[in-house]
Amino acid sequence: MTVSVFDLFSIGVGPSSSHTVGPMRAAARFVGELGDLGLLASSADVRVELYGSLAATGAGHGTMPAVLLGLEGHEPDRITPEEIDARLAQLRSGDPLRLGGGPAVQVAEGDIALHPLTLLPEHPNGMTVVAVDRAGGVLLERTYFSVGGGFVVTREEFGRPVASGDRGPFGTAAELLARCAESGTSISEVMLRFESGTRSVEEVRAGLLHIRDVMEECVRHSLTRAGSLPGGLKVRRRAREWHRTLLADDPDRDPTYAEYWVILVAMAVNEENASGGRVVTAPTNGAAGIIPAVLYYATRYVPAGSADVDATTVRFLLTAGAIGSLYKEQASISGAEVGCQGEVGSAASMAAGGLAEVLGGTPEQVENAAEIAMEHSLGMTCDPVGGLVQIPCIERNAISAGKAINAARMALRGDGSHRVSLDTVIATMRATGRDMHSNYKETSLGGLALTVLPVNIVEC
Repeated sequence: MTVSVFDLFSIGVGPSSSHTVGPMRAAARFVGELGDLGLLASSADVRVELYGSLAATGAGHGTMPAVLLGLEGHEPDRITPEEIDARLAQLRSGDPLRLGGGPAVQVAEGDIALHPLTLLPEHPNGMTVVAVDRAGGVLLERTYFSVGGGFVVTREEFGRPVASGDRGPFGTAAELLARCAESGTSISEVMLRFESGTRSVEEVRAGLLHIRDVMEECVRHSLTRAGSLPGGLKVRRRAREWHRTLLADDPDRDPTYAEYWVILVAMAVNEENASGGRVVTAPTNGAAGIIPAVLYYATRYVPAGSADVDATTVRFLLTAGAIGSLYKEQASISGAEVGCQGEVGSAASMAAGGLAEVLGGTPEQVENAAEIAMEHSLGMTCDPVGGLVQIPCIERNAISAGKAINAARMALRGDGSHRVSLDTVIATMRATGRDMHSNYKETSLGGLALTVLPVNIVEC
């Protein structure tokens, strides 16, 4: 099926779309169902159990506090980082949790049960929530899976086939290229036609420009912040100092400095994400810096892009979204399921495709650019040191933004014909993720997470 660009690019808070945004949404969905069933007032207690990767790296990803906020009915796209900090301070000082904003229950972060070595068969990011009445009877029990990018499904919904009428215009890259050939249009135009089925063209445009504005505000806010990122690693923020020196070295925006500005944008976004700030999942929080960085390049250093920044932004995000839909439906964008190739690799592929279209590429060249970026991201592990989205995540976004730009340049030098198709590389990524040891899939049990000191679980 075709996934909407507004589902792939959603506004939330850091540090993780699958471990922060997803659990908050799941918990909010649970209390919403309690309310719909008329069971909220009867609820005397709530039990939460986290499984697999959610439990293994939940402390570093802010999963437990995100669950509490979700149980109060908060949604990640509506609550601000400042509101999060204030409410968590109240809860940690003994204020009772207000279930759905109503009944008071005594549930704290430490009450959430963690099962890091227990993997539910459906997905590594499992979460069970149970509400009970005053006699201990179960009122409602649901198991959710945070499947990457903030997407959440219940056990009943997991793997459910989509009705053919809801599939959209494409589910594979081959189908996407066929739609372009049939209509004689670009990938962005095919995606715009799909999005226009649920909202007007002007609403699509306004929504995408709002997403761009949130990305840019994320960068601006990050550039004002100094010191170290939260958590026991004490990683130093670098974006503000980079910005200061770049302004001095490149006051006139010489194109020879373009790479440095791209790196800066990627680092700024991911430093903001790591500190729990407001970001756009693109398609995940852990990979949130790549698309804003490459979009910055497309609108500042590409003549056709800088001539009409808003139109370029819309084309770029629509094309990137079309590519992202292929990964979401054919494989995975969850680091806990397929490693970082599914997060940073998918984001680099999306960004490469978006840039190739802005550079004037044909649909075949755009598909080639997306394929090149993922082909050279295959096998990338997800091994966050200390369970924090900091090392190697921040630098990895900066490096992969450059990879996306190079992939687009390479594709534009060809005619679009190539041996390995995008569908083939997506299938390979899925198979590689299936074969990858669980230690390298967002559990902090392998790779850099074990070879870089400190190796203990850090404080959140």
